[in-house]
Amino acid sequence: MSRSDDVLKVHRLAHGGGSAALLDWLATRLGGWTGVVHADPGAEDGAEPGAPAGAVAGREQGQRPPEAAVRGAAEMSARGVRSAVLHGAGSATLLFALDAGRALAAVLPLPHPPDAPALLADAAVPLALVLRAEEAERREARAAIAEARAREAVLHLLMNGRLSTAHQIAEALRPPLPDPMRMYVAECRTGRRAEVAGLCHELTGGRAWVVRCPVYVRHLIILVPADAAAVSADDDPLAGALSAVAPDCAVGVSGELALSQAPTAYTQAFHALAVARGRGERHARFGPGPELALAAHEAGADWAAALLAPLHAYEPRRPQDPGGQELRATAQAWLNFGSHATRLLKVHRNTLSARIRLVETLLGLDLARLGDQAALSLALRLTPGAGRGSGAAAPAAAPGLDAVLRDPRLTEWARSHLSRLTGPEAPAGARATVRTWLAHDARLVPAAAALGVSVPGARKRLARIEALLERSLLQSPSARYDLWLAHRAEELAE
Repeated sequence: MSRSDDVLKVHRLAHGGGSAALLDWLATRLGGWTGVVHADPGAEDGAEPGAPAGAVAGREQGQRPPEAAVRGAAEMSARGVRSAVLHGAGSATLLFALDAGRALAAVLPLPHPPDAPALLADAAVPLALVLRAEEAERREARAAIAEARAREAVLHLLMNGRLSTAHQIAEALRPPLPDPMRMYVAECRTGRRAEVAGLCHELTGGRAWVVRCPVYVRHLIILVPADAAAVSADDDPLAGALSAVAPDCAVGVSGELALSQAPTAYTQAFHALAVARGRGERHARFGPGPELALAAHEAGADWAAALLAPLHAYEPRRPQDPGGQELRATAQAWLNFGSHATRLLKVHRNTLSARIRLVETLLGLDLARLGDQAALSLALRLTPGAGRGSGAAAPAAAPGLDAVLRDPRLTEWARSHLSRLTGPEAPAGARATVRTWLAHDARLVPAAAALGVSVPGARKRLARIEALLERSLLQSPSARYDLWLAHRAEELAE
């Protein structure tokens, strides 16, 4: 093979296969070890994670470079020369300087091929370029991961009422958080999320805040300025464009809300997504209806503060243990996402279980029961953020939950909330199906047995009721808490 053929091969490998392919070919071509070594092992700025000391890349991933190559790179750097040859017992080490203190090294048995020095010299320039490009790609990937995690942190802060900190982080990432806003939840294959995000930025002039959902891998959460979102549920070009990206895409849209109401906006958009999956246009706006938190605020504020007072006042024994604020966020995430809350909170499932048991102990609740879950969910909604703060005392003579649910405003809300289950469009037995499902703590298997149907049959019934109520039931965040509270309020009124 002529030198020109070798040079052409080197450039093709560098362009098509990167440094690993080029080094592997050089090792095969020369019949010895070939790799990239650093004169100072502690300064391996471009080293691959897990690479052995002294090596940036080699023919075999994880293969330790020969001592002669490492020693030769250090000596060459100390002398300030661009190339060197070191002879050992039965071998020769050929070195050519690259950049950043690195060198291309080949440890070859004697006698080595006569064209080895020329081939390594020809390979040094394209190898240095491709190494630089690979390092840039790694830095870019690390920066993208860091930005995605920062955006996820902003979302987490918003969901826990920490608007000031969320704004501070968001200002560094751009664009600023919109207020007021509409929240969109777009569901698509993971390979389509970048396309959906790009289209969203284009259609909103870069004003949309896009976050990859930390819980559901197929979801994008998008905060859009209210003046950039459609004013009509029937005419929403953004939702229409996003849902048209692929046949399996669907989009749910919240109502127009203040940024401080981000948790409500997310729940609304998630419920709308459950409706959108069954529609031909594959997008839906959250259906109008009475909000439980608004109806219950005046009657339930003292009850909620009294229920959560032990949580807000809790001080951990050890500084590394979660305090009341963190336990509150854990409870909120668990109520919304169940076991998937580990993805949002970035904790082990055993840690999640231990925190939920502590919340149960502090509040005197049994969170295996749907009724206690519903009570905690309502109390958290009625005390946004951190509640009344650490050390706050419970209000004197606070009412119980039943007293709150007997309030005429709650009775009116409950009847309105449940009216669709008995309306003309309701499937036969819708009310009985929901009542049985709730009586079995929203667990599908025992509910199906009590209804005398198969589990898939019960799931289909609830899916039809989802479309009727325009609320998600089977996937969290679920409307099961509001349904339980509405049934209880109606029972008390009767």
